[in-house]
Amino acid sequence: MRILQLCNKPPFPPIDGGSKAMHNLTRGLLKAGHEVKVLCISTPKQPLVLDHIPKDYAKATRIEGVFVDTSVNVVDAFTDLLTADNYNISRFFSADMDIRLIRLLTEESFDVVQLESLFMTPYIATIRRYTKARIVLRSHNLEYVIQDRIASGERNILKRPYRRFLAKQLENYEMAVLDRVDGVAAISPSDAEHFLAHGTRTPIVTIPFGVDPTEYPADGHDGRKAPIFFHLGSMDWLPNEEGIRWLLDTVWPKVLRKCPEARLHLAGNKMPKDLLESDCDGVQVKGRVKSATAYMRKRQVMLVPLFSAGGMRVKIIEGMAMGQAVISTPIGAEGIACTDGRDILLAATAAEFAERIIALHRDPARAAVIGEKARELVTRAYSDAPIVQDLTAFYKKLLRG
Repeated sequence: MRILQLCNKPPFPPIDGGSKAMHNLTRGLLKAGHEVKVLCISTPKQPLVLDHIPKDYAKATRIEGVFVDTSVNVVDAFTDLLTADNYNISRFFSADMDIRLIRLLTEESFDVVQLESLFMTPYIATIRRYTKARIVLRSHNLEYVIQDRIASGERNILKRPYRRFLAKQLENYEMAVLDRVDGVAAISPSDAEHFLAHGTRTPIVTIPFGVDPTEYPADGHDGRKAPIFFHLGSMDWLPNEEGIRWLLDTVWPKVLRKCPEARLHLAGNKMPKDLLESDCDGVQVKGRVKSATAYMRKRQVMLVPLFSAGGMRVKIIEGMAMGQAVISTPIGAEGIACTDGRDILLAATAAEFAERIIALHRDPARAAVIGEKARELVTRAYSDAPIVQDLTAFYKKLLRG
């Protein structure tokens, strides 16, 4: 099968959840014997640097990028507000990218064009015009759900109505797109249910984030020492920043009152200056780390305090693959077939979150057991091979139809 993978940012290097989701699926498709051509947007934030791409990967994918300035522009955002366009989406459209896509579709034939995220949907019209390939939206998140949750948590009464307007505008766009593609590969069952609830007849399949468990060796938490609690995530993503500030302001003081020796480590790209300079008991804060895997392996319990996320949290799957215990809000663990108390601990309130942290601090052996069960879950349900198999079976069904 010949697949054109259109990405809203470079899938390599896989430095965040989105790029990892794209890269892992590309790798899995190649291993399964399919041809994959990668065409991506090279952004100011995440440029494609071909010299940094491994030669075998570059040769296999023939990866290339087109620079698009996706930086937020206040004037353009206001113009789109007046014209009812959605700026979150329209800033990813570029005439240069469109021209390159036209040339590519004119020169080569593909069976499937895989749109990585909603942000690549502005190119649907061009794809329809120049190829008969099936168009599949690989939905990484339900973007409107994220925006709606952010709006619900917005404390500024002037910003809240604007955020709700943007969320509704995005929902209308996202649901309208369903009728313009041939299939949707949702990243979680809950996202698939959201799509189906809107009455779409477009075929939908759940294709979760997958990993190669051999890339995540579990060092094993011996269960004798108190675990180090940690969070690792890009802090220029608003849900992460909201969650961490809630953790530090509301949860951590409750923990320290009962466990003053507890330790919390925070790291992530674009860490706010005030957090880097904060002096909170038991808390160590860093910015971007050289190796996310190395950072995670030195710590034992992952904290995921999210309230406005959607889709599926890649970091949770990676932490579980390493045999780490995870404490998360229910929203943070959405889309993962986990069981509270067995392979994960869930907490909906600050008091519950603090209780879960305190419990594992006092009983490290339990953290080790939860980590072992978590790794078993990932190996069974989130390995690359069966996930790719499900996706290609879906593609073959679309091609027959």
